[in-house]
Amino acid sequence: MPGTYRAPGVYVEELPSGVRPVVGVSTSTAAFVDAFARGPVNKAVRIDGPGTFDRIFGGVWTSSEASYAIRQFFINGGSTAWVVRVLPPGAKVAATSLPASGGGGGGGGPAPIPVGAKSEGAWGGNLVVGVQYPAGSTTTFDVVVGEKVTVVGKSKIAVREIFRGLTHTAGAPRFFEDVVNTNSSLVTIGPANGAKPAETWGTHGATDPPKADDIAKSTFPADFVALNPGADGNLPGTAGFDAAKFKDALVGAPGAGTGMWALDIIAPEIFNILCVPAMALLTDTSRVALLADTAEFCTDRRAMLLVDPPAAQDDTADAEALGDAMSTFAASLDPHPNAAVYFPRLVIPDPVNGDRPRAVGPSGTIAGIWARTDDGRGVWKAPAGTDATLRGADLVRPTTEATSEVFNPIGVNVLRTFPVYHDVVWGSRTLAGADLMASQWKYVPVRRTALFIEESLRQGLQWVVFEPNDEPLWAQIRLNVGAFMQRLFRLGAFAGTTPAEAYLVKCDADTTAPDDVSRGVVNILVGFQPLLPCEFVVIQIQQLTRPTEV
Repeated sequence: MPGTYRAPGVYVEELPSGVRPVVGVSTSTAAFVDAFARGPVNKAVRIDGPGTFDRIFGGVWTSSEASYAIRQFFINGGSTAWVVRVLPPGAKVAATSLPASGGGGGGGGPAPIPVGAKSEGAWGGNLVVGVQYPAGSTTTFDVVVGEKVTVVGKSKIAVREIFRGLTHTAGAPRFFEDVVNTNSSLVTIGPANGAKPAETWGTHGATDPPKADDIAKSTFPADFVALNPGADGNLPGTAGFDAAKFKDALVGAPGAGTGMWALDIIAPEIFNILCVPAMALLTDTSRVALLADTAEFCTDRRAMLLVDPPAAQDDTADAEALGDAMSTFAASLDPHPNAAVYFPRLVIPDPVNGDRPRAVGPSGTIAGIWARTDDGRGVWKAPAGTDATLRGADLVRPTTEATSEVFNPIGVNVLRTFPVYHDVVWGSRTLAGADLMASQWKYVPVRRTALFIEESLRQGLQWVVFEPNDEPLWAQIRLNVGAFMQRLFRLGAFAGTTPAEAYLVKCDADTTAPDDVSRGVVNILVGFQPLLPCEFVVIQIQQLTRPTEV
């Protein structure tokens, strides 16, 4: 509203323009849910590269299918991922107790201090922890955390963390429990651990603790106490593995925010691609149930699910039997438009097993190719063809045109080997892409483009809520959504030679009736002409005959 003018002069007022740009969301952020060697449990952690993954979750681990998938994701062009670690039944924390008496090793002081690894798993058994008192001090002490490592074939102790000048006085700025539990990435300390006392522990002397870059002798000093071994739990391939219970751990519970539901905590950030590679190791019943849960989860969050074929197909040598098995597998999959499956599985060098070949699911590799295609061409480009090459992986078995003739019509995308181009993605259909389905979401790029537009508009129109529901608001919506769609049109995201042919944006009295206004509803109609990938290139050749001269 204009102000009250009391003196003659020139007054400047800034008026709102009504322009609130809709910004396109990311389309290639992947999420991985599985068991890992170490790291936070049931918490979504952002990973920007393999180095971050190695530091937080322990890197590639033979018992974790997703650890290999994450490595392949970054090799093939991925840049951002969210990782959720779940625990199988039987996982335990490595723990012990430390002496807490005064300097010089005298008795009569506080009770032993429980200490445990930061998270469950056998990895904690490699940790050693020491309490040391600086010379002349009987009130403050240092906590040193080391880890057993192998250097040139010999076991050593590497000092990882040092916390100096700690005290037993609760509430003090350097109270040992507060300092260590807040700052350590390896251990937790104090009675809250519930750690069992060790049967024996070394004495502590009055020497300064080693510097952070020191490597101790092969046998760790008497000041250090090794944590009792933890346990990784009943993982796939181990005795006592229960597929149903592991499936439940992967799914988790929405109220507790566990399993895949931990991904809800990353809001307002989003993920677009979900990979659960352990699905391929489950029994048929558990795998189908997990697929249904994860596909519904992705549909509600406008994300895509990448499905790996069963690991059992790696051992099927007969081509006809394999075709029957994969057809049965495809038939067991519900026609989810937000999911896609790729065949066959891949072989990669295993970095923790002397680079020997290891069969893995293709989901991590495909997720990286999706990200690479999005970055280079856009989400509307099918992530397939001679440009969609597989990096760092080979096919577990050869595929031919005959393979594509069997699987493509039922919505299974085939990975093929071509001269010069090597291994490439040779299919771009969703699970609703079977020819008999005749679904509008037959193709991956069409579905992903729609999801991209939906999520971008959902986030970009938050300002509309509680605005007066009348023509001025509708005009602003048309302006901002139209500008967003026009940008996509200029980037080549839609079919059509003119904006009128490519997209429409409608928000007026026709879409929002008086009854809608009374209920607080504004309706926005957005349509687009999708770019459909050309699956079949037909070349017609005709021999022309020279006309007979008369």
